[in-house]
Amino acid sequence: MAENTQPLGTAYTIDETIERLERWLKQDESIDPDQAPELQNLLRQVPLKDLIDVVERQNAIRSAVALRLLTRTKSIQVFDALDSRQQADIIDELGNAEVFEFFDGLEPDDRVSLLDELPAEIADRLLSSLNDFERDVTGVVLGYPKGSVGRRMSPEVPEIVASMSVEEAFQYLHTKADNVETIYLLPVTRGDRRLVGIVSLRQLLRADAEAKVEDIMHEPIFAYSHDDAEETARWFLPLDELALPIVDDSRRLVGLLTWDDAADIIEEEDTEDSARAGGTEALQQPYMSTPLLTLVRKRIVWLLVLAISALLTVQVLDAFEETLAAAVVLSLFIPLLTGTGGNTGNQAATTVTRALALGDVRGKDILQVIWRELRVGMLLGAVLGLLGLGLATLVYGSDIGIVIGATLFLVCAMSATVGGMMPILAKTIGADPAVFSNPFISTFCDATGLIIYFLIAKTVLGL
Repeated sequence: MAENTQPLGTAYTIDETIERLERWLKQDESIDPDQAPELQNLLRQVPLKDLIDVVERQNAIRSAVALRLLTRTKSIQVFDALDSRQQADIIDELGNAEVFEFFDGLEPDDRVSLLDELPAEIADRLLSSLNDFERDVTGVVLGYPKGSVGRRMSPEVPEIVASMSVEEAFQYLHTKADNVETIYLLPVTRGDRRLVGIVSLRQLLRADAEAKVEDIMHEPIFAYSHDDAEETARWFLPLDELALPIVDDSRRLVGLLTWDDAADIIEEEDTEDSARAGGTEALQQPYMSTPLLTLVRKRIVWLLVLAISALLTVQVLDAFEETLAAAVVLSLFIPLLTGTGGNTGNQAATTVTRALALGDVRGKDILQVIWRELRVGMLLGAVLGLLGLGLATLVYGSDIGIVIGATLFLVCAMSATVGGMMPILAKTIGADPAVFSNPFISTFCDATGLIIYFLIAKTVLGL
């Protein structure tokens, strides 16, 4: 530890302080009492946003060490900003008193996200640690279905009554500001929690004190509590609003989805989708803190599946061994054709998977999607096929050029069609569309593309 010892008053830039802090945390997963003041001094010098980034990159033990050395307020702020999966890992390293304090400092929706990551026994113990009011509020959010926007909303929401004057609205907000997640966008009701409008804090500040809220409010945008959280977040974020009112089936106000919570939903979903599209599972810890064996475990299943399915490609090559032996030049183009087919299929699958997530495409649209992707594939195949025809003809003659050009055309048409169709079929049977994208389509298109290739070669070359 000698290299970390510096006078407490030593001045460092923010970047130098962060570098020293991370180096110290990585060297010591338990802190000697004599060393704690120096580490606390480093922690005090790091701005909150940078401190959150530092803790996010640590494993659970190091994160717990850092949180213990922060002030109560700052440690709760850092813990609140962490991903719920990382919070769950940190809880295993903290004492009951610390865990209860952090849990109590979370917003109800953040508590629910954390509870979803914990074993039932620990979740029950955490709920029991709350006071009656906080337990009831958290229980309301827990009562909504997993994956619904109700599960991610903040139930503590200010309720402005339309008949209030602007001055009365400010007086009301003054009493509620400390107990709600946001006051920048305010739902308006008639006093019965039925949503009739929304008004922003900016509008209230600009209005006359005597003006009625109902005269300055505008038509509300809202979502139902049972709506899918990802779909809701995707259409809400582009609106550039600060919060979205959430209502029940009777249009009674039950909560607010804030912009940052919606952004978190999209980030989580995109992380999981990109992992599944690559044939792996999403990491539950920062990459640099994830054990090597965990990385292997999350990747090995799909690699085994793909290795076994790749035997189909081997069988195709074996079946056309005589064709390859008669025209060895055909083997030179196999990487080009299989790569083009896989890329075309993956592009189509990614586009359709995204459209499914946004609600632009539904299961009933499968025939339209097939017809649309078939035409796209044919146009792509025509361009690539003509290019392949020309280049192959120049080097290997017209017969090989025709084989390559025709194969590229058909492979692109087939791959785009399959790539567009698979995500819809997956969703229809209740599977995750992302899982059926890159790994499955690449393997399928490789084998099918080779069959098309060798059949065309046998026909054109008379083999």
